[in-house]
Amino acid sequence: MALLKRNKTWHTHFYVDGQRFRQSLDTSDWREAQAKEKELIAQASQGKLAPASQQFSKLNITEAIERYLADRAAHVQPRSKRSEYDHAKPLRDYFGSVPIAHIDADSILAYVRQRKASGLSNTTVNMEIGILRRILKRAKRWHFVEDEVPRLPERRDIGRALQPEEKLRLLKVARSKPEWETAYLASVLALNTTMRGCEVKQLLWRDLDFMDHSLVIRRSKTRAGERVIPLNANAYKAIMRLRDRAQGLFGVDLQPDWYVFPSAEGYSKPDPTKPMGGWRSAWRSLTRAVTCPACGKLQNPSTICSNANCGADIAKVKSSTAGLRFHDLRHHAITELAESQASDRTVMSIAGHVSQRMLAHYSHVRIEAKRKALDALAMGGRTDGYDTNHDTKRVETPILSLQTIEKNGGDDGTRTRGLCRDSLGRYVLSATYILAGAAKSLKGTVGTVPCG
Repeated sequence: MALLKRNKTWHTHFYVDGQRFRQSLDTSDWREAQAKEKELIAQASQGKLAPASQQFSKLNITEAIERYLADRAAHVQPRSKRSEYDHAKPLRDYFGSVPIAHIDADSILAYVRQRKASGLSNTTVNMEIGILRRILKRAKRWHFVEDEVPRLPERRDIGRALQPEEKLRLLKVARSKPEWETAYLASVLALNTTMRGCEVKQLLWRDLDFMDHSLVIRRSKTRAGERVIPLNANAYKAIMRLRDRAQGLFGVDLQPDWYVFPSAEGYSKPDPTKPMGGWRSAWRSLTRAVTCPACGKLQNPSTICSNANCGADIAKVKSSTAGLRFHDLRHHAITELAESQASDRTVMSIAGHVSQRMLAHYSHVRIEAKRKALDALAMGGRTDGYDTNHDTKRVETPILSLQTIEKNGGDDGTRTRGLCRDSLGRYVLSATYILAGAAKSLKGTVGTVPCG
């Protein structure tokens, strides 16, 4: 451990666990330099300080981002790689060649203010700061600013569950046009298996067990998403339709490593070795489609009906499924599972990863389903209240005579316990004995109770 002075500024040079640390203390005061050196040694002992041998901490932001993205590419999917590349671009443009060591809380907050002034959402800004956070953590610099750079609040939409009539309409509209069939079959699978859109696209033929009527999710959002899902009648029917389509395109012998939803299906050169990019256009069209109230024609939203013989004003006609996300189908499926009184463990084994917040939401759904069931029981059965003559009438029991013949008695001069003399000298049954006897007569047993 040593303090060195260069151009009136103190520098420290020390070793912790065999690693060398060398850094400027940014002060010309010797006592302040001693205090800062002790803080740095403590941080190095806790793993919060980059050693002098670490080259990453010496890079500027642009170089660090390039190194980060190159190392990150091996651990994420191509779509996530592209997303991080896009969110890192504003960081490169703003910070440029600023060294990592010069990034402080003020500069990060200034970047946040600029991005918010551009009209960006909190979620987007948080994703960009998330990349910067991971870079600073790797350089052992994030702990210097983490308390001063809070995460912006985000509005987390749990999801939307369809009404029964909305679900029926959605499926009816989806299967009404051949160009929407892919989106329709994907919707049926999502509604009957809780699969995510990415899981549907990544489904391979080897993942399906036609004998056992089940499928395996081998790749998912998280490790908990890897699961086995039984296929009900609707899901199995959709799988069989997908097999018929694939056999019509690629022949009877489908290879196990081919995708159930192949790339470029519907075009001149479909490729079963690559997954489908999606059904975004078809999904937007079918969820926004409206029905003319005058002629009943299904069409895109407009001001006037596209039927030349009709021409009705449909400007105010809106689809009940407009704005519905494909991921909402998974939420709807889990909601139906919760309303069927399935346990949390059952829901998680079918749906895979479900956050604690989501489980709390589905628990609320279960409570509401139970309350509705009990309310229906109260209203649907008896409507005139309780019947006093049948519901609250006491059970008739034999009335025992309070007087018995004098010959009965017991150890105390009477032969039957529970007999007491009244004021006239007659033997009578005590009240305690009468009640005990009535209760035991209901059970078919006989007991004695001392005279009270």
